[in-house]
Amino acid sequence: MAQGWVAEISGTTLWRWLNADALRPWQHRSWIFPRDPDFAAKAGRILDLYERLWEGVPLLPTDFVISADEKTSVQARRRKQPTLPGASGRPTRVEHEYFREGAWTYLAAWDVHRAKLFGRCEKKNGIAPTDRLMAEVMTQEPYQSAHRVFWIMDNCSAHRGQKAAQRIRSQWPNAILVHTPTHASWLNQIEIYFSIVQRKVLTPNDFLALAQLEQRLLNFQKHYQQTASPLSVVLHSQRSQRLIDQTLRKSARRCRLTQPVDYVTVIPNQST
Repeated sequence: MAQGWVAEISGTTLWRWLNADALRPWQHRSWIFPRDPDFAAKAGRILDLYERLWEGVPLLPTDFVISADEKTSVQARRRKQPTLPGASGRPTRVEHEYFREGAWTYLAAWDVHRAKLFGRCEKKNGIAPTDRLMAEVMTQEPYQSAHRVFWIMDNCSAHRGQKAAQRIRSQWPNAILVHTPTHASWLNQIEIYFSIVQRKVLTPNDFLALAQLEQRLLNFQKHYQQTASPLSVVLHSQRSQRLIDQTLRKSARRCRLTQPVDYVTVIPNQST
């Protein structure tokens, strides 16, 4: 209008033009470069465990795979006005302002092939809370007398590195800690459950006290397990190899790296 091209533009027309344009500055997608030099090998081990393989050999019936992590800073927000439930033609109404009633760290473990769920609320994250979660699992059957129990975990300080693996093995000799690659927690199946918790339990966030939040989390955990089934994993070794190669090459192009990605290997699937 300032340049005299048109006399006036309606909001609808302007939005249609912007929506059709190739440049959309209000949209963005984030990404992160996989810096772990052993990214492909570590990812391959986890994908193989989902297929019940370890170092190319099928797992025994007495081997189990546990996916575990912690969801930190789960806040209890008490709204200044009561939340109004939804009604016909009206969504749930939640007061914007709230009082902070504290926060939990929610630790959970998921038996990948048996669809069993374990979880607890702790005041903070750390080695002791992690060990309490593992004890909850490892002190009951069939895990206590299992041949091996593989624990898939990320690189949080409470379970990072070889020192953590040795600490866990000293307490439970049949437990094997398997780390995800750095910046690849998304490979851990428990993250899928955490996303469900975020949508179905924590949104909208309106709890009178920490005790109510804890009860809601544990009640949902019990309810979810009653209908849960093992998650379907469709990434096999050859497909995962192609996906990892593609991811690394895209990241390399974005960082303007020119070195070819020729060092990537995935433990082969020998079940076929």
